[in-house]
Amino acid sequence: MVDATKSGGGKVGFLARIGASFRRTGGFFGDVMSELKKVRWPNRKELTTYTLVVMVTVVLLAIFFFVVDLGISRLIDLILGK
Repeated sequence: MVDATKSGGGKVGFLARIGASFRRTGGFFGDVMSELKKVRWPNRKELTTYTLVVMVTVVLLAIFFFVVDLGISRLIDLILGK
């Protein structure tokens, strides 16, 4: 008995798997588009507010980590006697 995957019949199975892969990918992107239609996008005022909140948060965290880093550096310098 001849195994179909080792003879020329293996190409058909390979092409079928590729076709199934493209169908799954197409279905995925169809689902993505369906979900994007359900999204409530922010208006200009909300977007500006959210952007400002993010920028202020980033600046405050940068200042916080700068102070912590400076404090740790000074503490290490004090311990090592520099």
